[in-house]
Amino acid sequence: QVQLVESGGGSVQAGGSLRLSCAASGYSHSTYCMGWFRQAPGKEREGVANIYSRDGTTYYADSVKGRFTISQDNAKTTLYLQMNSLKPEDTAMYYCAADSPPCTIATYKYNYWGQGTQVTVSS
Repeated sequence: QVQLVESGGGSVQAGGSLRLSCAASGYSHSTYCMGWFRQAPGKEREGVANIYSRDGTTYYADSVKGRFTISQDNAKTTLYLQMNSLKPEDTAMYYCAADSPPCTIATYKYNYWGQGTQVTVSS
């Protein structure tokens, strides 16, 4: 059974940084995609970034490019999202997700989701 558990959310002022973590277990496939998504109140869930386990290829949404970095530890059991230069519009519940390739930022593609961690950025 696949389990994804996010942590690291919190409240910061604009311009600050946070690092989110997602502990993954139970995924039996050797290659997979993992991604970070977010959902603000009243808005649809949107893709933020993803990473392909086989070669480390990453993708970022335009809104976070240059500010956020997705990565995995060497054991590929933990997914990270380093968030720098945070803006109030980054305020949302952040989720990690996993599924088989091909990698995409589309939410419907992912079958395995964590419970989310809240990020709040104040101006």
